[in-house]
Amino acid sequence: MSSIKRNNSVASRGSLRTITTISILFVLIVISFIISMNTGIVRLSPIDVFKTLFGSGTPRQELILFDFRLPRIVISILVGAGLAVSGAILQATFRNELADPGILGINSGASLAVVLFITFFPLNELSPIFMLPFIALLGGSLAAVLINILAYKKGYGISPSRLIITGIAVTSGISAALLMLTVRLDPRNFEFVTIWLSGSIWGTNWKFVLALLPWILILLPFVYFKARTIDVMNLGDYIAAGLGTSVGRDRLVLMGTAVALAGSCIAVGGGISFIGLIAPHIARRLVGPLYRALIPTSALIGGLLLIVADTLARVILQPAEVPTGIVVSMIGAPYFLYLLARARA
Repeated sequence: MSSIKRNNSVASRGSLRTITTISILFVLIVISFIISMNTGIVRLSPIDVFKTLFGSGTPRQELILFDFRLPRIVISILVGAGLAVSGAILQATFRNELADPGILGINSGASLAVVLFITFFPLNELSPIFMLPFIALLGGSLAAVLINILAYKKGYGISPSRLIITGIAVTSGISAALLMLTVRLDPRNFEFVTIWLSGSIWGTNWKFVLALLPWILILLPFVYFKARTIDVMNLGDYIAAGLGTSVGRDRLVLMGTAVALAGSCIAVGGGISFIGLIAPHIARRLVGPLYRALIPTSALIGGLLLIVADTLARVILQPAEVPTGIVVSMIGAPYFLYLLARARA
């Protein structure tokens, strides 16, 4: 009886910690949202932003806030959340804390597909914009399949270390193909593709928000619904199968979901890396390893990281703008090296 009470007490403390963490992260996102609305080449005071939001701003202030800043801020949150949850799924699926859509070549495959697409189709039309996530999904899926095939070794399956090395090799090959493709572009497209590959939040209008939003609204709740399955799979394939989990099918479904999340986010947000690596690790330190708490926490951390990085990217070298992906990489690359060193130890 006492052990049951003790377990209930531990569970309730865990739930309280999760609720507290999520509440704090939500408040931080709201604060970052407000700061980001006031930040840019043209400064808007908090009073100007408040007036503009309620219809009392000047036409210039409405243009800046509603047509440029708000779509970009919303996209930053959605892309950060999607990439973070994608990374959390991959780390669980492969049971490797170094797994990430960028490191495993999914981002590169999606980027190559999108660059090929925008080379031939203009993005000022509505249908190509809504096609981008599907194109990115195709490219990311092909890259993921290729990496799994190359990482597979007969009699041993797919080892985490072999998967990471294969992913890095495939990413290098795709990056070379991207470089060869970009040098053949006309100057206007070359400049755009170069900035996009650096991780610029380039989809700065509501069409891009609408193109990404259905993917996030459908896939994130689905992943949360599968949280218990992910926790069971983390116990090992034999135990999970013994508990009634269809390991092969669920792993394939989760892998496809991770690719879809990463691909759709890359299509709209550009070549942003490391969010899927950093956010789940921070979330584990805050709420523990259970995915029912880890998934929403990772999503909020990813959104917070990217909105902060995008805000910094707009102010570091004003009036010039640094691609957001570079700011994220400045944080993510050292963290990746730290995780790599800890894994070897």
